[in-house]
Amino acid sequence: MEQSDIYNALFEDPDFPADSHSLFSDLHSSTPVSKFSDDITWMRPQEVSQQPRLFSENLQENHVKQGILGDCWFLCACAALQCNDRLLKQVIPSGQATWGEKEYNGCFLFRFWQFGRWVEVVVDDRLPCIDAKLCFSRCQCQDVFWVALLEKAYAKLNGTYERLWAGQVCEALVDLCGGVAKRWKLKASEKEECETDASGSTLEKFNLSDIVDNCMMSCCVHSSHRGSLGEYHAFVVMEHVSVIKMCGDSLVLLRIRNPWGRRCWDGPWKEDGDGWEQLDPEIALPLRSRVEEGEFWVDEIEFGKEFDEVTVAYPFSIEGHMKSLWTGANLSFSQQVYSSWIKDRTAGGSRNTNSFSCNPKFWLKIQEVGEVNEVNRLSLSVSKGALILFNFKGEEEETHLPRTLQEAPCLSTLCHAYEREVSVHCVLSPGYYLVIPSIFLQGAEGRFLMRAFSTGQLSLSPATKGYPANAKNDAEWETISFDGQWLKGNSAGGSRNFSTHFANPILPFKVNSDTGKTTLNIVLQQHCQTGKCHAIGFHIYQVAHNTDLNKCLKDQEPIKSCTPHRYTEEISIMCVLPPGNYVIIPSTYEPDCVGFFTVSIATRIDRKPVRSQETLGRFLQEVHYSHA
Repeated sequence: MEQSDIYNALFEDPDFPADSHSLFSDLHSSTPVSKFSDDITWMRPQEVSQQPRLFSENLQENHVKQGILGDCWFLCACAALQCNDRLLKQVIPSGQATWGEKEYNGCFLFRFWQFGRWVEVVVDDRLPCIDAKLCFSRCQCQDVFWVALLEKAYAKLNGTYERLWAGQVCEALVDLCGGVAKRWKLKASEKEECETDASGSTLEKFNLSDIVDNCMMSCCVHSSHRGSLGEYHAFVVMEHVSVIKMCGDSLVLLRIRNPWGRRCWDGPWKEDGDGWEQLDPEIALPLRSRVEEGEFWVDEIEFGKEFDEVTVAYPFSIEGHMKSLWTGANLSFSQQVYSSWIKDRTAGGSRNTNSFSCNPKFWLKIQEVGEVNEVNRLSLSVSKGALILFNFKGEEEETHLPRTLQEAPCLSTLCHAYEREVSVHCVLSPGYYLVIPSIFLQGAEGRFLMRAFSTGQLSLSPATKGYPANAKNDAEWETISFDGQWLKGNSAGGSRNFSTHFANPILPFKVNSDTGKTTLNIVLQQHCQTGKCHAIGFHIYQVAHNTDLNKCLKDQEPIKSCTPHRYTEEISIMCVLPPGNYVIIPSTYEPDCVGFFTVSIATRIDRKPVRSQETLGRFLQEVHYSHA
C-alpha cells in the first residue's frame, strides 16, 4: 500500500475538521493569529518528524513551548500535569496506539474535568503547521507531540483554537486536574482588596517555599512597563532554593520557566548577571547549570516586585485525594451538588436586595471537627455575573430562616468576583451550616456546581426552597410543608359534596404578624404518575384556639378555597390572611381515591434589605501574550 493510501485510511475528525472552522470562531477574527491563516496547513506528526513520539523518556524534552497562539495560561496548567503521573494518565490515558504501531489509526483520546465530571474528547492528529513545523504549542523536542495533541483536544472542547487566546491559569488547572486553584494578588489597590483570599488570608501568611515544593504554582505579569517579561503573560514557578550569601545573609531564589521557551529576564540573576557574585562559586555553579532553555532565576524580593499575581493549584496525594494548601492534610471527604439561578424564582441577587433569601440554599452538615474547603464551580461566562458563598451556622437543621438571614454570616467571600469559580477556606465545628450562593445582580440566571472538601465526614444537601413557584421574586418567603395521604375507608373523604369530607386530613397552621395581614402562597401537590392524577382541591378554614375541629368545621364555610377540583399534579392559590389559627383540608373530588400528597405554605416576610454594601470585584485580566 502506498503512503498516500495509508494516510487516507487514518481517522479524520468530522466534528473538528482540518480547516479554518476549527481555527477561528468567525470569519472576521481579530486575534493576531489570524494574520497567519493563509499560511497554515494541517499535517500529521509523521509528516513533520521522522521519529514522532507522544512522550520522551528525557523529561526535559517533554517541557512545553508556546507558539503563535496566546495560550500561555493553558501551557502553565500543562506543566502541572508533568508533576503528577496519576493526573497525567487521567488526562492522557496510557496504552493508546501511536505512530509506527500496528494499531495506530490517527485517533487520540483525552479527558477534561468539566462541571463536576470527566468528559472524553477524541481528535485526529492533524495539527496546524507553517512551513512544515508546528505553529502552535509544542514540546522542547520537536519529535514529542503530547502537548500539541492535548492543545488540539482543549481547542475542540472550547470550540476553536482561537478561543484559547487569553484565559486564566486557574481555570485551565481545574479543567486538567479536576481540583481547586487559588489566585492571589501580589499587589492590589484598596478597591481590589476583595480579590485576596476569601477567608482573609494573603499570600504573605504562607510559607512560599512550602507552596512551591508541594504544588504547582504560576505567576503572571499584567502591566507592560517590564518589557522583557511581556504583557499579560503567565510563567511557571519551577522551584525555590534557600542559600547563604558570602556576607552571611540568607537569600531565596526562584527558578521561573517562560512558556516562550527562551530566556527573557534582564535582572541581576540572569545567566551572566552580577547577582551571582554574591554567592560562593560552589553554590552558584550548580544553580546556574540547572537552568534549562526558557528558564531564569529571580530572588524573592524581585519576585514580589516584578510579578502581579500568583496562581496555586491544590496538590493531590498519591491516593488521589486533594490536599490542603494550609496544612497539607488530605481532604479525603467530598460532596458536590448542582443547582441553578432562575429569574423570578431563585435568582435573588446579593444581600443588597430584599430577595436575597430566594437564592438556592444548602445544608452543610459537619459531623466532626476538621478542615473544610468550600468550592463553587460556575458555568456562567464572566459577563453574566459572579458568585458569593454565605455560611450561616444553625443550632439545628430546622433553623428560623428570616431571623438567621438578619444576622451577619460567619463566613463569606469578601465580594462578588468576575471569576468562573470562587472558594472559601475555613475550620468549622460540628453542626449545621446554611450555604447560599448568589450572583450579584438580581434576576441573573445560570447553572452552578457547588463542591465541598473536608478532612472529616460531611454532607451537603439542598435546603427547603422557601419560595413559591408562582410568586414574583421581590420578597423573602418562609416555607413549611406537610406530607400526608388519602387512605380508602379512612382519610379519603372526597369533596364537600360528600358527607365524609371532614374525614380528610386536617392540617393546622398559624399566621403570626405584627403588621396586619400576611400574604401566603399555598400549594397542594399529589404524587402520582403522569396521566394518572386524581381531581384535587383544598379549603381553608379559620378556627379558634383549642376548639373541637370536627364540630366547628361542619358549622362554617371555608374562608378560602382552591376549587373546582382539577385533574393536575399541583394546584395553588395566593391569598392574604389576618393573624390567627387556620386549617387546610386537602381532598380528592370523589371519596376513596388513594394517594400521597404534600401541602406547602409559603409566608411572605416583609422586611427592609439587610444593611449591606456588597461590591463587585474588578474584571480579571486574562493572560495571552505570544511571540511571533
